[in-house]
Amino acid sequence: MYIKFAIAIALLLCVSETNFAQSKRKNKKTKSSTTVIDSLPVQAKNKALNDSLQLLKPLEWHTNIFKANEIARAEKKTVFAFFTGSDWCGWCMRLQANVFKKKEFIQWANKNVVLLELDYPRSKQLPEDLAKQNNDLRITFQVQGYPTIWLFNMQKDSISNKINVMAYGSLGYPPAAIPGKEEISFLETANAILEKKAK
Repeated sequence: MYIKFAIAIALLLCVSETNFAQSKRKNKKTKSSTTVIDSLPVQAKNKALNDSLQLLKPLEWHTNIFKANEIARAEKKTVFAFFTGSDWCGWCMRLQANVFKKKEFIQWANKNVVLLELDYPRSKQLPEDLAKQNNDLRITFQVQGYPTIWLFNMQKDSISNKINVMAYGSLGYPPAAIPGKEEISFLETANAILEKKAK
C-alpha cells in the first residue's frame, strides 16, 4: 500500500516537474530576461536558495566558550567574542543597535563567525561558573574597556593538554564611522582581521 502510494507520488511529482519545465521553456521564449537563479540546474538552485536563507537566519549568541569553539571548529569559522556590559554600557548598546542588528552584519556573521557573548552586568548576577569563565577570558584577552570584540580560535595541544588561543585581532565601536553606516566601517575592520588569519 505504502509502496504504491510512494510510486504514485513520485510519478505525480515527475509529471508536475515535466509540465513545470515545459511551461518554463515557453516562458523563456516570451521573456528575454531571466535571473541568475532561474538559469541554474535544480540542485544548484536549491543550494543557492538554502544559502540565502542561512545568511538571513537570526543571530545565535552563545555564552559557553567551549561550545562556541566546538561549533567554530566543526564549521571552519572563527569565534567572535563580544565583551559587553549589557545593562550599563551605552557604547555596547549602540554597537548592537547600529551594527549587530543590520542586515549586512547578520549575513556576514552567519557566514564567517560563531558569536560568543561575554557579559559583565551590574544589576543582575550571572551564574557562578559563567561569571568565572567571563572573568578569566577578560584577563586572558586583557580587556580594558567595553565594548571589545576579539576574533580567535582555540586548539587543545595533544601532548600537554593545554588549550592554545590563536587570537587574530580585536575591534570595538567603529571610530569616525558615518552615522547610519557604522556596519560598513565595522565589517571592513573585521574582514581585514580575518584576512590576516587566512595568511
